[in-house]
Amino acid sequence: MSFINSFSIWFIPFLIGFILLYGTCKKVPTYEAFVEGGKEGFSLAVSMIPYLVGMLVSISVFRASGALDLLLDFGKPLFDWMHVPGEVVPLGLMRTISGSGALGMTSDLIASHGPDSFIGRLASTIQGSTDTTFYVLTVYFGAVGIRKMGYALKVGLLADLVGFIASIVVVSLVFS
Repeated sequence: MSFINSFSIWFIPFLIGFILLYGTCKKVPTYEAFVEGGKEGFSLAVSMIPYLVGMLVSISVFRASGALDLLLDFGKPLFDWMHVPGEVVPLGLMRTISGSGALGMTSDLIASHGPDSFIGRLASTIQGSTDTTFYVLTVYFGAVGIRKMGYALKVGLLADLVGFIASIVVVSLVFS
């Protein structure tokens, strides 16, 4: 275990040093390249702000309007039939929209049910098995100007659904 800890502490500084030495050996002006990359990164971050604000406002409207509760009430018979705990369904929906919102929901589920409970383990597994598809598409695709994202949306949501279902199956098999 000591080796893993030492390796993890030294890996990033070693990687950065290696890149700088390699660039210097190849006669690349490493400092100037770093500064230029920083300028591009800053302008990209500024261009992402409108998309990020739009996404956060959309999430707030979706939750505050009661649309999330209506959707959950509508799907409750199906979730009960599939033996999916109703507490994790909002997490599955929120995870596709917001990573921080989903993390907050996961924390709440773990605090109320315990980390070793079925719901706590399921929430943790869902958190690690799915992605923030709408966030990625809105912020990153919008920042680089990609407008046609239909296929990426379909594949991303399918991957999230598979991750959600696989989380339920695996946690049920391993911890039940």
